Amino acid sequence: MATMTAAQKRAQAKAEYDAFVAACPSRKLLDRISDKWVTLILAALGSGGGSPQPGADCAGEPRSMRYSELSRRLAGVSQKMLTQTLRSLERDGLITRTATPTVPVTVTYELTDLGLSLHQLMRGIKTWAETHMDDVLANRATYDTRTACTKELP
Repeated sequence: MATMTAAQKRAQAKAEYDAFVAACPSRKLLDRISDKWVTLILAALGSGGGSPQPGADCAGEPRSMRYSELSRRLAGVSQKMLTQTLRSLERDGLITRTATPTVPVTVTYELTDLGLSLHQLMRGIKTWAETHMDDVLANRATYDTRTACTKELP
């Protein structure tokens, strides 16, 4: 039996990633990147903060943003959730955190090349959701009306 080098083992494991398998690490990554806050943070950092108007295109130039800018841009996110999400994104190599020694310390976040590649995909999902929200709402109303009628029958 031939022994494998560490690089060969990594290559074999990479070829075997399958998110349909419960123990596969790619499933945990999929779970993390499908989080709404991850999507919105990537959209904000990848479009220079984006426009605060609903439905505005998020195709601006990527730029670094301060924590407070992200917090204002992501309406409804708690400080705890934003901090946890930013840390997980930094750990995964999707963003970088830069602390500048000023008084007080200035901390900025920016997408890495890996984060930019994911941003391209997530921007499309965000745009799809905004574009098709009226269709989804109409379908929900139709479904709710239909199921409410069937519940009333004996």
